[in-house]
Amino acid sequence: MRPVLSSLIGFTAVAVLLTISPGPDFAVVLRTSLGSGRRAALCSALGIAAGCVVWGLAGAVGLTAMLSASRTAYDALRIAGALYLMWLGFQALRSARRRSPEAARQEGAAPESGLADADQQSPLRAFRTGLLTNVLNPKVGVVYMSLLPQFIPHGAPVVATTLLLVAVHVTLGFLWLGGIALAVHRARALFQRPRVRRRLDQATGGVLLALGAAVGVETAR
Repeated sequence: MRPVLSSLIGFTAVAVLLTISPGPDFAVVLRTSLGSGRRAALCSALGIAAGCVVWGLAGAVGLTAMLSASRTAYDALRIAGALYLMWLGFQALRSARRRSPEAARQEGAAPESGLADADQQSPLRAFRTGLLTNVLNPKVGVVYMSLLPQFIPHGAPVVATTLLLVAVHVTLGFLWLGGIALAVHRARALFQRPRVRRRLDQATGGVLLALGAAVGVETAR
């Protein structure tokens, strides 16, 4: 029992660092919170957590090892993930463009009055966005495949211990991303100012496009 506890503590420390590292998950939850509110943002965080569970289950039964061994399968999933991230980035930039003073005047609105968010997501759609963000990212599976075995003590049940470690990571991730969603909601009055919102849309759109491009041009695993 003691080796398992020690491994769990060590993995938790590593998982905290992985969780708070900026990436697509952060950008997706931030944008969802800005455009669709707290409930949808929490659903997107839940979808991201569900994506981690999918990769954890795949790792437990050996599917991620098969993915890592097949360059074709890995590249196909990687490119799909890259295109999806870039599409999300394009949507954010399009939203920022609609919020520009020129676009507001063309639509007959005052430049600083704000526009309805045409990209507003339902909770179900937000969940799906979060889920696809992770499921279409093979790096999550490869990280699980390379990292988790290092924290499974000799003689411990592999599948059960793997799922326990995944549960720790999923819990930390949901708490972190859920906290971001709640923090943005509390500061919603500031973030919903048209000029501030436009800049944030531009920033998150640029980040998502850059992340998608980086995933797309990756040549080494």
